[in-house]
Amino acid sequence: MKRILIIEDDVAILRGLKDNLEYEGYGVLSATDGEQGYALIREKKPDLVILDLMLPRLGGYEVCRKVRAEGGNVPILILTARGEEVDKVHGLNIGADDYMTKPFSVKELLARIQAIFRRAAASRTGTLPDELRFHDVVVDFLRFEASKSGRALELSRKEFGVLRLLAARSGEVVTRDELLDAVWGYDRFPTTRTVDNHVALLRAKIEDDPARPRFLLTIRGVGYKLVVGT
Repeated sequence: MKRILIIEDDVAILRGLKDNLEYEGYGVLSATDGEQGYALIREKKPDLVILDLMLPRLGGYEVCRKVRAEGGNVPILILTARGEEVDKVHGLNIGADDYMTKPFSVKELLARIQAIFRRAAASRTGTLPDELRFHDVVVDFLRFEASKSGRALELSRKEFGVLRLLAARSGEVVTRDELLDAVWGYDRFPTTRTVDNHVALLRAKIEDDPARPRFLLTIRGVGYKLVVGT
């Protein structure tokens, strides 16, 4: 049985989420403030965290940031009333796997949870590489660490995800839609432009000359291809 931790200070929402998730067969843990939730993540090691942002004692952004800074890989789904694009982008960039706004559809929430678990299962099949090395770049996908010429690179989890899928299919063209489905999953917020933006950020970090990329190539009108070993 997969266990889901809900960190939510609204008791009515917490109770409704708990009832629906238990009805679907999940084990449920709960916390009503950020510090308690963070402690449960470390102690109980849930399979997924549903995280509100506006929490007492420790805010949701800080909970997410602390978990990722310590190397924690538990999937985090932010569920919040904060629906501005800047909030979504910030949440995804600091390590959240998905972002939903309140009020929300329970059916959509359950679909997103299932999509997160599918992606997690796919990453354990061995089809995705644990490490990537080319030129002066080293990427450890398990530890979420990367370096270029011995200097640490700061990559977001989505950037790691994009690079890992491209590395798994090195030399092949991966479409924008395939990247969206594999890295972002069930989410209507990201678009193909989101993929383009993440690739541009990756190029700026891993290429010697991002304007003339050698490794992360654009296949116009289709998607992207990673060519390494050259």
